[in-house]
Amino acid sequence: MSKSNDGSWGKRRSMGFFPRSSIGPLTTILDGGPDDKVLNKKRPASFRVPNSPPSPDSRSPKDHEQPGSPKIRPRTLLKNTRPTSIFGSLRSIPAPEDGDEISSAVSEEPLLEGDRSNEPFVASAVVLYHGEVQTSGGVFRKRKDYLVLTEKHLVRFKSQTRAVEAFPSIQSSLRRANTVRHTSMTSVGSMPDLQSLHSNSSAESHAGVPLRQIIAVYRSEDGRPYFSIEIAHLDEESNHASAMTLQLNRPEEAEVWLSSIRAAATKARLLDPVPFPPKSVEYVARKMEQDRDYDPQHFHMFKVVQRTSHKSTGRASSDDLVKLGATVRFLAVGMHKVHLVSLPKSTQRASTTSLAEANSKEGYGLVTLTSFNMKNLDDSFELNFRSPLRPTTTLYLASTVSADIAVSVRQQADFLRPEWIEQSFLFPDPRHLEEASLPAVPEEEDCRCFDRTLTAYCAAYSIDTSNIRYTIEYDVDDSPQFSLLTPYSPRRSTYSVLELLALFRALRYNEFFCSISFRGISLNVLHQLRDYYGLDHVSGTSRSGAPLDLKDISRKSLLVQEIQAIALKSKRLRRLDFSFCVTRKSQVNESEAPDPGCEIAEALFPLCRKQLTNVDWVVLNGIELDETDLDYLVDAAAERASHLRALEISRCGLTDRSLQLILNAMLSQDSTLESIDISGNLARLSPSTFQGQIGHFGFIRKLNLSRVHRTSGPEPLVAPETLLNWRLEELQLSETAVNEQTTDSISAYLATPMSDTLRVLRLDQCGLTGKDVAVFMHSMTRTPGKARDLHLSVSENRLEQGHDKLVAAIAQGLTPSKLTMKMVEYRKEDHFRQLVQALRKNTTLKYLDISKASLPYDANDETCEALQLMFAENKTLEELDISGEHAHLEVAKFGIGLNDALTGLKQNTALKVLRIEYQKLGFQGANTLSSVLEENVTLREIYCENNDINLQGLTVLVNSLANNTSVCYMPTMERDRHESLRTVEREIQDLRAEAAAKAKQTKSMKTLVSVSRTPTVPTLKLYTDEDVQASARLVNNKWDRVTSRLSQYLLRNAGIANGIPAVLEEDEPERRSSSGSLSAFLDQVTLLTSATAEAADAPREPPSRNGELIE
Repeated sequence: MSKSNDGSWGKRRSMGFFPRSSIGPLTTILDGGPDDKVLNKKRPASFRVPNSPPSPDSRSPKDHEQPGSPKIRPRTLLKNTRPTSIFGSLRSIPAPEDGDEISSAVSEEPLLEGDRSNEPFVASAVVLYHGEVQTSGGVFRKRKDYLVLTEKHLVRFKSQTRAVEAFPSIQSSLRRANTVRHTSMTSVGSMPDLQSLHSNSSAESHAGVPLRQIIAVYRSEDGRPYFSIEIAHLDEESNHASAMTLQLNRPEEAEVWLSSIRAAATKARLLDPVPFPPKSVEYVARKMEQDRDYDPQHFHMFKVVQRTSHKSTGRASSDDLVKLGATVRFLAVGMHKVHLVSLPKSTQRASTTSLAEANSKEGYGLVTLTSFNMKNLDDSFELNFRSPLRPTTTLYLASTVSADIAVSVRQQADFLRPEWIEQSFLFPDPRHLEEASLPAVPEEEDCRCFDRTLTAYCAAYSIDTSNIRYTIEYDVDDSPQFSLLTPYSPRRSTYSVLELLALFRALRYNEFFCSISFRGISLNVLHQLRDYYGLDHVSGTSRSGAPLDLKDISRKSLLVQEIQAIALKSKRLRRLDFSFCVTRKSQVNESEAPDPGCEIAEALFPLCRKQLTNVDWVVLNGIELDETDLDYLVDAAAERASHLRALEISRCGLTDRSLQLILNAMLSQDSTLESIDISGNLARLSPSTFQGQIGHFGFIRKLNLSRVHRTSGPEPLVAPETLLNWRLEELQLSETAVNEQTTDSISAYLATPMSDTLRVLRLDQCGLTGKDVAVFMHSMTRTPGKARDLHLSVSENRLEQGHDKLVAAIAQGLTPSKLTMKMVEYRKEDHFRQLVQALRKNTTLKYLDISKASLPYDANDETCEALQLMFAENKTLEELDISGEHAHLEVAKFGIGLNDALTGLKQNTALKVLRIEYQKLGFQGANTLSSVLEENVTLREIYCENNDINLQGLTVLVNSLANNTSVCYMPTMERDRHESLRTVEREIQDLRAEAAAKAKQTKSMKTLVSVSRTPTVPTLKLYTDEDVQASARLVNNKWDRVTSRLSQYLLRNAGIANGIPAVLEEDEPERRSSSGSLSAFLDQVTLLTSATAEAADAPREPPSRNGELIE
């Protein structure tokens, strides 16, 4: 007979299932009665429910006793005897017990004896249902028994006569319903650890199971041609589990028994709930702690039966059913996982070990749950979990509290992903689940619980959360912006597949970030990677739940699917930055499959075209675009409804044809386009054609034409009338040839009020002269002496031509607030000195970068004096970069005179940030900086790495911070540390070579002179390889101690800067002292090694006891 869709057997009939003798009692359970209010209470699903007091409606067995009722005969305990060896005689092997062991911890004592959990049934109890059964322990032993269901027990008797003696109401019901014949059934695998009910020597004629001990009642699909019911129960006190299997010939009778036992067990459990013993709770909690998933606030514990799924095609016999097994386990819902924990070991357990016991704990991530399937007609349910790139794992479970488990799982899943409007798993809809309160998103938690969701995915995928680094930026457009950084682990520079998937899925539905940047993070591991095991991760609907009409989304790669999911599920997300994220492989063989492109354009632009996302700013810089990508881009750009705000395709390998195709298609976005970045491509721009294209856009804010090739001609690259239509914020023309007409066009634009919004103007390596830069300064100045909020960058230009005009503009205060002039080559030192003198007078600059400036030779005394005066007298400069350069072919530094010039900082009261790297300051420069820090109270950050500062110099610098409370950043000089270690090793090697040469010279001199007149040659210490290693360890240890003190000082100063005063303990004198020279290190190493060697070579005294030698 086939099984119906709803889990029932066959087709339901219109006739009732109950015999007349059992309708009354069943109606009491199913249709209500005096205990209706009790049934409506929340089920005691977890150990949190306290032990409720006895219900006034529940009476003790003595209350049910009547004067004429038959007395229950005393029971005799007979333990099952088992052979000690499987190789014994066949006659010595007893017949298989009529039960099936479902747990390694099995009861060896009768369930009806002992404490209150095993209270016996009484004769006056209401009989809900009864029938004749056939107990089979194997082919050789079959006996008929009689099964009786009461309000508190499920009792089994050897015969109907015994049942009538215990329950006289059965006799009367049989007389009233003498025409009704109960369908016979078979019970296999019945309670193997109970006292044998079939032994002739047994003095007990009945046994019962307390209904509150029942864990699950469910159908068994392996009982064909019978209709089987599994009943699992557990003794809480001893953690001993047993099972009972009922086989029936008619589906109607099976339905009656199943519904009757379930209803009676539910009522008994609600009337007298049994809490979890503290030992079981502690046992499960410890198991979860091993998996780092225990949180007392997020911990729910249940009893379940783990079913085994056997889908056989043949007919199953009673002996086959005996072999089928299930396991009683604890199901615990933790912080991030669902755990299945085996029962604790019993002291009376058998010697054999089951497979379930070997794997006593299993954990499944809640965020990997794909479906929760429940059946309405029994207690069975299924949990399906699937991790990325792996098949689905199904847990076949059963429990009388399956609805409570569903509520707990759903609540915890919603807690881990509170922003998710639509969960990624299929879930039942129990009646009381709608009334269950789901957790609300706390307003005080940062980033709308992003960290919580990311941690849940990392726990489910078994990855280290500490390896994922990110930052949140607020000083950008479309802020806040999530920016992913490189992995924390120094062993690898890229993220794994699971780490990236955890990040992408944690970002879904997040309504905190308006921008997401993966700039510089490799996504190649997701490119063309497909997950063939399921589609639970695919977003088939929009955020509002509308179905999507996307072509073959289920066949796309994980990169396409995850990018689309982020863009679809967030309303606030506006910008996505994928710069330099995908590296395409060149297609060598034409017979290979067509290149799918970078797949980012495939994921985003169809959504923009169909208005399915709010993302309108896509950054594809540094990704080579092929024809497939161009098709998606042009298709979306030509659709006016796309509302694209940016075209950022820098370094994408675009040719003349492809660039013109994109620019022409973007004309449809003339009312929304705000940014154009076509820098670094191979295409050549024709100024006349380009003017006609960009002139259509009236709302451009950012224009980047750096490294753009143009055709020859006198026309400016951007005409002044075009610039006057825009209110630009950024204009970049670096590394682009700028002719005189383009310079005049920019100057004219800077002189108009339309340029007042301009904040960045980059003209690096454009062939400009000092005169051109001076013209720009005059044009941009509105009021002389008043700084304009603009960053002007003119690095690597020919500033020596017309240098006097540039210096005059700087001295007059015509500069903007920020000026960058890096890598300027001065052929005359006088020009650089004039620049320094002009900076001394300037009152508008707040940021200046003149790093990597090249002088013909080291700065002379006059130049250094000018630097010293500039440091001391400038009152507006807040950030200064005078770093040098140390390359293989070029070295740019100011020389040793810079150390004296730095003393001018003692009188400076404005400078906050000083960058002075690659200037070879050495120990003398460190001493100068330390003297400055002892007097200066305005410096906040000092960047002085790569200056050949050794351990002694670092110690001097750190000592100066003891009384300085303003500096919040100073590097730990890691590069200088490595250089110091190499220097120590090199010097020791030189000493060893010198000692070897001296020894050789001494030996030759001894052979030349007589023995009486041997000259005295000074001996040098011979240092071994162990001495070299010990010296390196000593340097490292001392460097670590100094940097530890540095961290303490910086932490103190940062607290003071934020209004959190901190007091440090006084340093020990030896820690405050400066480190010694190399000779001091070597002497200390020699002492240590000598002491160690002497201790190792010293003769050991013979062992003795009480002064007597022990042989």
